[in-house]
Amino acid sequence: MKAFRLVFVSLLAVVLYGCGAGSDFADLQSYMDEVRARPKGSIEPLPKFQPYEAFTYSAAALRSPFQPPVKVDLNSGRKGSKDVKPDEARVRQFLEGFNIETFEMVGTLANDGSKFGLIKGAGGVHRVKAGDYLGRNHGRIISIDESKIDVVEIVPDGEGGWLERPRTLMLKERS
Repeated sequence: MKAFRLVFVSLLAVVLYGCGAGSDFADLQSYMDEVRARPKGSIEPLPKFQPYEAFTYSAAALRSPFQPPVKVDLNSGRKGSKDVKPDEARVRQFLEGFNIETFEMVGTLANDGSKFGLIKGAGGVHRVKAGDYLGRNHGRIISIDESKIDVVEIVPDGEGGWLERPRTLMLKERS
């Protein structure tokens, strides 16, 4: 055991002598002096950014360009009425933020005389009842049947009036 300690101590002494013996750092010192002697660089100033100007999208209430336009048959004499118009003071419901084409009926629920429709769209399945609104054209649910949901939309006729346009969401058959 004594021999092991003696070998270990002598090995340690050799290693420590090797680390500290050659303290000749003249080449490193000359490189550092050369770097310090170089002229100092200048940092470019930060660029001037224009302040952000908020943009307000004003066409949100208009018809989507991806929906077909409302077909008004001028020969039938059906024109919009000044009496029919959407209630702009009403608080809009969540499902009115989506196009009615994205919804499909998937079922019904009933309890204690109340009937609800189940529609799929807008990120999930939603329960609706008669009187609820959905779609971007002020669509109001008129009736809910086992196989369909009847909706009446209020759309502009293009001449300053409004038309009521009936729509039906049919029950999607499972395949």
